[in-house]
Amino acid sequence: MSLMSNEAVQPYQRIVQDVRDKIRTGRLTAGTKLSSTRELAEEYGVAPGTVQRALTELRTAGLIYSHQGRGSFITDTAAQTSEDSTALALKALEEQVADLAARLEKIEKERSD
Repeated sequence: MSLMSNEAVQPYQRIVQDVRDKIRTGRLTAGTKLSSTRELAEEYGVAPGTVQRALTELRTAGLIYSHQGRGSFITDTAAQTSEDSTALALKALEEQVADLAARLEKIEKERSD
């Protein structure tokens, strides 16, 4: 899995990823109110429509909920979900490293024989 360069990522996806990262690292916790659309647009240097698209994506993913006139908030399940997915990602990486280590050991053994 290769990391995409920032140029290949749509502006709204950058916002989605940033919010996901902040949830994962605990900088945004359950019930935290996000900045307003206008503030987020200024912060990320994008149009308000781009922020709206990011918020829609975050809502669809179950990471935020919105109250008309009150704003958008981090869901209770967002932090738990991100912890679970981080644990799963780490487990997958550990399995890949173990597999690569075993392959390397086998190659080195064949070379030394």
